[in-house]
Order: sequence, then structure tokens, then C-alpha cells
Amino acid sequence: MCEQVQALLKTKRYILQMIGFFIFFMVIYTMLDGFNMSYASMRENFGSSLVYTNISLNVVMALLTALLLNMSTANAALKGGKETKGSNLGFFSVLFGVLTYGCTPCVIAFFGSIGIAFSVIALPLGGLPYKFISLFLIILGLWWSRREIRTSTCPI
Repeated sequence: MCEQVQALLKTKRYILQMIGFFIFFMVIYTMLDGFNMSYASMRENFGSSLVYTNISLNVVMALLTALLLNMSTANAALKGGKETKGSNLGFFSVLFGVLTYGCTPCVIAFFGSIGIAFSVIALPLGGLPYKFISLFLIILGLWWSRREIRTSTCPI
């Protein structure tokens, strides 16, 4: 089954889908960085290396999330509509990013609406540790999806 998914991922449709997902997630991750601290402010406070690290992590996370969604879509196409459970971890990674290194007023309002009256106010290194946790969630999702694809069989 793994070879079939890999062959499907190399088709034009899935390559275009991967590019679309990548652009979509780059926009999301860049917006989240901007809500936390602008790149200019981050460069002034922490130096250029942190800005380059954040942008590089955005690219890696967007690529891996796009791959995760593509793998899940290809698996669903081959198995007849059943997506992998690991694809949900990409969603949790984005949700985690919104709740941790999103804009503080938004997070406070969200937590206040569900009854939690505190939030992260000052994030170390412009939210970099939280970005590593998000990256870990995406990698875990990729591992889980690949494991499901490898152990699954064709329904026919």
C-alpha cells in the first residue's frame, strides 16, 4: 500500500495540491508569527538568527504539514474515503500555534469564553519553543500516518 501512495503522490494533481497546501500553511504560520511579534521587532530584540530560524521552521512545518495532508488524501483515495488518524495531528499543530503564539488578546478572549482566565503573556524567544512543539506534533502525525499506510491493506 505504501508504494501505491508514493506513486499517487507523484502525480500532477497531488503535486499541485501539495503546492497549494504549502502556500496555505506558509500564510498561516507567517500570520501567527506576525500576531506574536513582527520580524523587525524580533530582529531588534533577539537578532537576525532568530528571524531566520523562525522563517526556516515555517518553511519546514508548512512542507511537512502539506505532505501529511497529501499522504492522508492519497490514503483516503486508495482506501475509499478513510483518512489516517495521524492527519489530525497537523490540525492540532495549527490549533496549538493559534492558542500559544497567536495574538495575546485573541487567546485571552478565547480562553475567557471557555472559562479559563489566564494565558501566556510573554513568550520566550518570540515563541520558538512552542514552534518546536508544533513541529514535533507534525512529525508525530507523519510517523503515525506512514505507519497506518504501511500496515493497511487495499479493501478489494
